[in-house]
Amino acid sequence: MRHLLNPLDFSTEEISHLLDLANDIEHNLPKYAHVCDGKKLATLFYEPSTRTRLSFEAAMLNLGGSVLGFASADSSSAAKGESVADTIRIISCYADICAMRHPKEGAPLVASQFSSIPVINAGDGGHQHPTQTLTDLLTIRSLKGRLDNLTIGLCGDLKFGRTVHSLINALVRYTGIRFVLISPQELKVPDYIRTDVLDKNHIEYKEVDNLDAAMPELDILYMTRVQKERFFNEEDYIRLKDSYILDKQKMKLAKEDMYILHPLPRVNEISVEVDKDPRAAYFRQAQYGVYVRMALIMTLLEVEKPC
Repeated sequence: MRHLLNPLDFSTEEISHLLDLANDIEHNLPKYAHVCDGKKLATLFYEPSTRTRLSFEAAMLNLGGSVLGFASADSSSAAKGESVADTIRIISCYADICAMRHPKEGAPLVASQFSSIPVINAGDGGHQHPTQTLTDLLTIRSLKGRLDNLTIGLCGDLKFGRTVHSLINALVRYTGIRFVLISPQELKVPDYIRTDVLDKNHIEYKEVDNLDAAMPELDILYMTRVQKERFFNEEDYIRLKDSYILDKQKMKLAKEDMYILHPLPRVNEISVEVDKDPRAAYFRQAQYGVYVRMALIMTLLEVEKPC
């Protein structure tokens, strides 16, 4: 039995197979309609979510399975003080696989140690978000045709952004990857990402605070929102929330084949006028998230690919 807690839990070869399966699902969706008949997915979301929770549910329903779970800690026995370990022991009696989002870093790891079913980390605090990373990898590969020899711009909240941390961890395993880290001083990537991931793997990167200057060199621009829920005081959030706003004028500085990604939700860091630009890929990215989670559920449940 396997879990997905970290984007590095799968080798690059396994990720390639997973993305191939997701690609086949995209183009042949009807043939996967019953591969998980009788299987149940539990969604344990201790933190608010729209895309991740609903895309997991859509993925399982598309595979013919069913879904149970809760959408907030307040509607679970966590409100009564039940531990994650006890919750997963109970859920293991009801479901075949579970997806967990939790505000505390490491909670899905604890769950996996007490679980008798596969556990998928659907986001733990500011730590990791591996299924978003798989979505990002599928999106980049589908749009650019490769996952190597790319200059990736990461912009916004690089300190608390778990999607950013996960994506960096995953992409450093591919050749020719270069990062441009665009953020205000207060929201720079954590030291451990810089030293233990980028420096350790000899990855070329630079840290800048000017988005306009960085635009012409990027193959992918990964925008993120400044996350109000991660701040300890509202004054800091208000001061930093509008640090970067991508609009039509900035898009004129970009390559014709540069694509914009965003894990969503956005607040105002991407102007709605950009949505009409063919390089705006964030809504396609959300659709890819369903396909990649379908592939992941099949892989962890060891379901055969239909002929």
